[in-house]
Amino acid sequence: MSRQRLILFIVLLLPVILFLFFSTATHNAAIVPYFGPREAVTKTVDGKQVTDTIYHTVPSFKFIDQDGDSVSDKNYNGKYYVAEFFFTSCKSICPKMAATLAVVQEKFATNDEVRILSHTVNPVNDSVPVLKAYSQLVHANTKFWTFVTGDKKSIYDIAIHGYLLPAGEDAMAEGGFLHSEQLVLVDKDKHIRGIYDGTQLPEVNKLIEDLTLLLHVEKIKKH
Repeated sequence: MSRQRLILFIVLLLPVILFLFFSTATHNAAIVPYFGPREAVTKTVDGKQVTDTIYHTVPSFKFIDQDGDSVSDKNYNGKYYVAEFFFTSCKSICPKMAATLAVVQEKFATNDEVRILSHTVNPVNDSVPVLKAYSQLVHANTKFWTFVTGDKKSIYDIAIHGYLLPAGEDAMAEGGFLHSEQLVLVDKDKHIRGIYDGTQLPEVNKLIEDLTLLLHVEKIKKH
């Protein structure tokens, strides 16, 4: 086959490949797995036994953001979001995580379906004014990237039982607080679809790839 014919063949075949890729988008979505405990539930549909999988869901929550406004899980209905845990005086992993989250912000800040949610693990120190100053320090667009504080127990509970991440006071940890460097990708059904090392740019690039795929899959489903 001549080079010209090969190029023509590729050009003609490319739309077919793209069509097949997106027409099977629900299968491609399996590339972005579900995390956490799951339960198989059998039910009867049209007289037939069907087994569904019930995936782990992030529970409801209510906190206060950097502007003193109430923020709850309802604010994230119909949104994909990236959750993380930090504290403003952290000098170890938090600055690295803020830098990589800035990359996520740059990529998706104009997309109304995507958000970032940062929870302080030191609510005693990280008051509303402190969070506001920190949001400015890391150049956060607070319409897209929200910083929250609240009751200490509620924050630690949502970290451990909701996002499946460690969080709490720890005298042995640097700064006196234990929290994970992981970023958690949550879909519109409040299911965890990815956990990534927020201190590593290649991991955050993988988060961006996975989120982009989920957005494409949903767009195809709507059509």
